Amino acid sequence: MDFNKIFQSQKELFNSHQTKDVAFRKETLKKLKKIIKDNENRLYEAIYKDFRKSAFDTFLNELSLVYNELDFFLTNLDRLAQPKRVKTTLSLQPGKSHIYYDPLGVMLVIGAWNYPYLLTLIPLISSIAAGNTCMVKPSELPENTMHVLSELINPNFPSNYIYVVEGGITETTELLKLRYDKIFFTGSPKVGKIVYEAAAKNLVPVVLELGGKSPAIVTRTANLEVAAKRLIWGKFLNGGQTCIAPDYLLVEESVKPELLQLMKEKLKEINYSDGAEHYTSIINKRNFDRILGLVDKSQIVYGGASNEKTLYIEPTILDNVSWEDAVMQEEIFGPVFPVLSFTDYDEILQKIIEGEKPLAAYLFTKNKEEKDKLLKLVSFGGGCINDTLMHITSDYLPFGGIGNSGIGNYHGEFGFLSFSHQKSVVEKTNWGEPNWKYPPYTNKKMKRLKKILFSLLLYGIPLPMILL
Repeated sequence: MDFNKIFQSQKELFNSHQTKDVAFRKETLKKLKKIIKDNENRLYEAIYKDFRKSAFDTFLNELSLVYNELDFFLTNLDRLAQPKRVKTTLSLQPGKSHIYYDPLGVMLVIGAWNYPYLLTLIPLISSIAAGNTCMVKPSELPENTMHVLSELINPNFPSNYIYVVEGGITETTELLKLRYDKIFFTGSPKVGKIVYEAAAKNLVPVVLELGGKSPAIVTRTANLEVAAKRLIWGKFLNGGQTCIAPDYLLVEESVKPELLQLMKEKLKEINYSDGAEHYTSIINKRNFDRILGLVDKSQIVYGGASNEKTLYIEPTILDNVSWEDAVMQEEIFGPVFPVLSFTDYDEILQKIIEGEKPLAAYLFTKNKEEKDKLLKLVSFGGGCINDTLMHITSDYLPFGGIGNSGIGNYHGEFGFLSFSHQKSVVEKTNWGEPNWKYPPYTNKKMKRLKKILFSLLLYGIPLPMILL
């Protein structure tokens, strides 16, 4: 397939300015919403074939969020696309200042396999809302979902506007050779570096949504019943294959026995058996083997069963884990929950700070000082106090990582901004301009300028930018 030909056709369409029309963008979003709604059953069937993900799970944790994003832009796009008037500094008076939101051009969206609809469609929606054209590369690991996305989008939208590319590493490598106006990638830090390097060759800006070892902390002041319930849900959702899942658990030693008991009871109550509708298989044999290879069987206090034929790994809790163990050396991305105990809260915060900045962090506590310390001292992409994962559901919160866990953010207005250029424009009148900035520069001008400057400082008036 000639990707450059599709790319050039998208560039031509963008340069025709058709995609910049707000009414055109909204009609596209409405059409996309209808296509998804009309084909929900096909989407459910495809993802179940890939890794036994149920219709309920797919709707709750993927499609409902996609619909929410579509509705957000259909409601708010007129407002977001309007130029925003901002304050005009004294040095620019008389005049007006505005920020204009220009679409960037041709986008490349590379989706992830673990939530193949959510993590492919939401950045596409943001790109459409901002007025761009887009090439979309879903992950090839869930092969059936890749096919269904292509089958639903390509016949319904012209290829010079939106086009889904099927294929694997070869196709992605070819796509990355083109000079897009932005690349949006969701995946591992390892592959993120490859994407970033390819983008840098063409000075293409990127949004990288990556991952890492996201900690969950439970202190002795926490509501342990609530903590157990929400930790189990957040960790084992999607078979543990969630980028913002709590990767490991730090629990204050005095409450560890009670918390572990509550977590075991919750696991038994939910019944994550092989084939359970609310539990997902591991995506493939390679990841199945990798996850099991991280488990020290002597540390298992719950679970540990697996089925190679169905790629099932039972939710597994490991206790008496150390920072040096294999399970603590990489992101687990599976249903294995290592537990470490602590007695010194400040010490474990420092341990987190010394590692790579995580995509998410979670704290269960009733202590305001503990909460404030985490938020002040620890750098992470986003998170929750007394919950897990739920920050990703809000259109009013930016979602993204920091450092090794990602670059840039999206969701709602933040997605619109990520796919837009914020263009600064000053509009001046043709009268009333002081002559300070024009030569000749004389001592008399300098004295008068200093007098005005010191007067402004004396009365606390912000200095004109031209004087700084």
